Amino acid sequence: MWLIWQQHWRIRMEKTKFEKRPLVRIEGREKDCLTGWEATNRELKTVLEKEDKTVKIIVVETYQGILYEEVLDKLVKGLKPDQVIESKQAMHPEEKIRQLTHQDVTDDRIFGYMTRLKMQDFFDQQSLEQIQNDIAETENGLILIFGPGATLIAPEPDLLVYADMARWEIQLRMRDKLVNNLGINNKTESPESKYKRGYFVDWRVCDRFKRQQIDRWDYVLDTNDRSAPKMVTGEAMRQGIKQAARQPFSVVPYFDAGPWGGQWMKEICGLDRNHPNYAWSINCIPEENSLLLEFGDTIVEIPSLNVVFYQPNELLGEAVHGRFGAEFPIRFDFLDTMDGGNLSLQVHPTTDYIQETFGMHYTQDESYYLMDAGEDASVYLGLKEGVNSEEMIADLKQSERDGTAFNDEEYVEKWPAKKHDHFLIPAGTIHCSGKNSMVLEISSTPYIFTFKLWDWGRLGMDGKPRPINIKHGENVIQWDRTTNWTRKNLINRIEEIGSRDGWREERTGLHEREFIETRRHWFTKKVEHHTNGNLNVLNLVAGKEAVVESPDDAFIPFVVHYAETFIIPASVGKYTIRPFGKSEGEECATIKAYVRI
Repeated sequence: MWLIWQQHWRIRMEKTKFEKRPLVRIEGREKDCLTGWEATNRELKTVLEKEDKTVKIIVVETYQGILYEEVLDKLVKGLKPDQVIESKQAMHPEEKIRQLTHQDVTDDRIFGYMTRLKMQDFFDQQSLEQIQNDIAETENGLILIFGPGATLIAPEPDLLVYADMARWEIQLRMRDKLVNNLGINNKTESPESKYKRGYFVDWRVCDRFKRQQIDRWDYVLDTNDRSAPKMVTGEAMRQGIKQAARQPFSVVPYFDAGPWGGQWMKEICGLDRNHPNYAWSINCIPEENSLLLEFGDTIVEIPSLNVVFYQPNELLGEAVHGRFGAEFPIRFDFLDTMDGGNLSLQVHPTTDYIQETFGMHYTQDESYYLMDAGEDASVYLGLKEGVNSEEMIADLKQSERDGTAFNDEEYVEKWPAKKHDHFLIPAGTIHCSGKNSMVLEISSTPYIFTFKLWDWGRLGMDGKPRPINIKHGENVIQWDRTTNWTRKNLINRIEEIGSRDGWREERTGLHEREFIETRRHWFTKKVEHHTNGNLNVLNLVAGKEAVVESPDDAFIPFVVHYAETFIIPASVGKYTIRPFGKSEGEECATIKAYVRI
């Protein structure tokens, strides 16, 4: 069977092209971007020399995850400052920072609490004032202030450089033991613990501080590729963000292996065939994904979350921004079990539970859209009729204790799955994708709040048992979501909305407890869409290529390929999608998600 699938995918790959590094091209700003430390330092020195002052201050504010010592060393060697001040000199001692953050980091292996701490909370006020007094008494020379929170030391520097970092690159550096968390020395800790601290504390603190400064950046430093650092003017960066918020764009997908991973993405997405598997692709979580801005021949990588921070109304729309704040509430990602294994049997927290336990104000509702499926594909969803909750929890706990196989067939309903099926999964519903399925997961954005109940007795990629969270799970499982209810409410709730020559529109979900609406369009001709002031996220689920166009020529045509996810900002308004290139004359399909308002 695998050989048949592989041949089928290779034929398809010859006719399609998945874009792994989508770009937003910024015209007229080519001279505003520099590559390499020599050019970067030369530019900064030139600008500082124009300042007619005896004391000049340059602040390099840094996000958590930069290669701290390396970047500082390159700047010091190039700028040759008379004085170097590191922000950590004014921070609390590590022991106090650990005490300060413990209530949010917690002792749990996976979960913490979304911190309300701010960058100022990491600093000792007396130390901060002493450094500021020392600067005030300096009579001449160049002072370089470097590190997270550096702007607290000098709020009005002569030059403000922001060293930003992409979230996925930070995670890779955590795995390689290259970076510390905020305010502490823990490079050698497990990637799991560093990620948890980053997710619940560091990135919240750094993002709050970043949002206050975007308008003030003189330059932005991109050191995601340590061999080719880039620097772009703050003005050009802001222009690029504004442009992205007014046209279709895609963020940079990333791919990772897992114990249940499959082989589909290798072929369709053109990935390394020597890699053991690819389990996930995060292809639309702006908090995690990068955005690539192309300035002439130079590509600058920034967190796509910067678009949410700097242009929330234009990207999200007034109503969505008003409801969620500067957060991107829709998530698209891939789960590949083709020639792989079952996902872990799991459940997500209800809204009340995630608010009270983790400090998130909305929960992880989701759905599985089947991009592809083998003959034996299935989705585990809901409970069987007459399940005894106490017996099921007892069996799950025994499986966790001694490795006894959990009898999933006794308790959990298993449904056959085929290509283009849509399974709805409101929070509290027990579920998982079975093997030989290719799932496009369409959901709300909280994305690490998965309570694993049973993992089929296997180990993680690190050779250790994956964390099981039965205690959390039993608090949120909705025991009334049994076979008949699930069949009626959660499987292929598809209804035709309308049709015209060359297209038809279907509503495919989600459940009424979920805030996301999804619409599928099948089309052989041009389809008219309108954001109606609301963020749209789409994926081309059938067809080789399609093109997104503006009836008013408000943006250049945007070509998408099979399986690519793309974002239509609320500000776009009217847009059309039609088959393009090799797909002209063939039937294509998109699935579109937006927030019900």
